[in-house]
Amino acid sequence: MTETPLIGGAVLAPVDTRLAGARIGVVTFPGTLDDRDASRAVRLSGATAVDLWHADTVLADVDAVIIPGGFSYGDYLRAGAISRFAPLMAKIIDAANSDAKLPVLGICNGFQILTEAHLLPGSMIKNDHLKFLCRDQVLRVENNTTAWTNAYAAGQDITVVLKNQDGQYIADEKTLDALEAEGRVAFRYVGHNPNGSRRDIAGISNAAGNVVGLMPHPEHAVETGYGPAHTGTDGLGFFNSVLNTLLGDK
Repeated sequence: MTETPLIGGAVLAPVDTRLAGARIGVVTFPGTLDDRDASRAVRLSGATAVDLWHADTVLADVDAVIIPGGFSYGDYLRAGAISRFAPLMAKIIDAANSDAKLPVLGICNGFQILTEAHLLPGSMIKNDHLKFLCRDQVLRVENNTTAWTNAYAAGQDITVVLKNQDGQYIADEKTLDALEAEGRVAFRYVGHNPNGSRRDIAGISNAAGNVVGLMPHPEHAVETGYGPAHTGTDGLGFFNSVLNTLLGDK
């Protein structure tokens, strides 16, 4: 076991050295902004970050995939709509739906891409106030049994960063009822709903729990002195969770 130092002198919990071989792919599209942040979060959790390019045709033997935030293709058609057709997305879709159930996390624009790819239901539209919003955001962990949430306690409140303009999650009532009944609402906004998302939904999962999408940014809450309120590391649970999953699988 080793300790990973953080800027400012604090340290994380000891990192299991067996996880150093875990390969987490981070996808970059034209317009992606947060790929380096996601890669750093992966490394801080003890795993190896693997750069993946949208035009790649292989997944490079990764054990999980993160589709990070940004404005892929400038959101010129619809947020995430063009990226959905990238060659690499075909591989991700197949792997996520396969018997192996590749863990996939979509953050912000990545969440939008996952809905466009039909890996997750519903859609994302502009915030109900029609403005870009950036702030610290409290989320409640509604489902802690997914590949990306198992390091949290059910009902736990965490604080991460929110920054979006197309952050309003929508779906028809039948879909929303199914998400609720099947326990597939992974995260819910606490306090003021920042974008008008139906039923305060901040993140959801697929039925198998290997695919999770959320609008806020856990990768911006992984280092003491740089997270929300300059103390928050609540986002590390996402990356620790998938390593828990991979270690269990292996």
